[in-house]
Amino acid sequence: MSHRKYEAPRHGHLGFGPRKRTRSHRGRVKAYPKDDAKKPVHLTAFMGYKAGMTHIVRDLERPGSKMHKKEIVEAVTVIEAPAMVIVGVVGYVETPRGLRSLTTVWAEHLSEEAKRRFYKNWYRSKKKAFTKYAQKYAEGAKDVTRELERIKKYCSVVRVIAHTQISKAKLHQRKAHIMEIQLNGGSVEQKVDFAREHFEKEVTVGSIFEQDEMIDIIATTKGHGFEGVTHRWGCLYRCLASFSRHVLCCSCWSTWLPPPY
Repeated sequence: MSHRKYEAPRHGHLGFGPRKRTRSHRGRVKAYPKDDAKKPVHLTAFMGYKAGMTHIVRDLERPGSKMHKKEIVEAVTVIEAPAMVIVGVVGYVETPRGLRSLTTVWAEHLSEEAKRRFYKNWYRSKKKAFTKYAQKYAEGAKDVTRELERIKKYCSVVRVIAHTQISKAKLHQRKAHIMEIQLNGGSVEQKVDFAREHFEKEVTVGSIFEQDEMIDIIATTKGHGFEGVTHRWGCLYRCLASFSRHVLCCSCWSTWLPPPY
């Protein structure tokens, strides 16, 4: 295409549209690491809250770059990660159409910040969530044991249900964020036993990730505010294009004046 440098109608990707506020601010994990039965049972994800940003000075290890073995300044994000609490376990069965959940087993006691997530208006509600489910434990937990045995027998993927302790993050919000975290390592029986033993117990980020480990960060976006098409799609401003006697963003040629830029 001739004169391509003078044409830039849109550089954005339509696959990310419509660009608007997300329905849920919690990121979705679309793929977990591959399971290795030789490793011990462990969690594969964790949730945290952005506390702020700062900058660091570090040595760059990038062969071929002019800054190789030199100090560079980079922006970093500080994430506050209070301990999470495991409150349930879900078993998935492999089908020709993908994974299908077989059953879900919840813990006996759930904190108030976790129950708030199941209500739109906690103040006006009766606050009776999981009261009938807790009676299963009072009656001997036979139903709970039976569902756990079904997971061991039929399921191939086991995920725990964990929620954050948002009260420790010093935020105005009081609803905890809940998500499923896949268990990798060991057999299915060991995964179910691991989840059952950690019901109502805290899990720290240090028990999942190690120092200097490469991990994936999943979030919505960092946000750019209310912007126009030039910022969002990379369009050229027609009055500033470097050619003459072409159609511009002005009226007749006799009264045309350059823009005050």
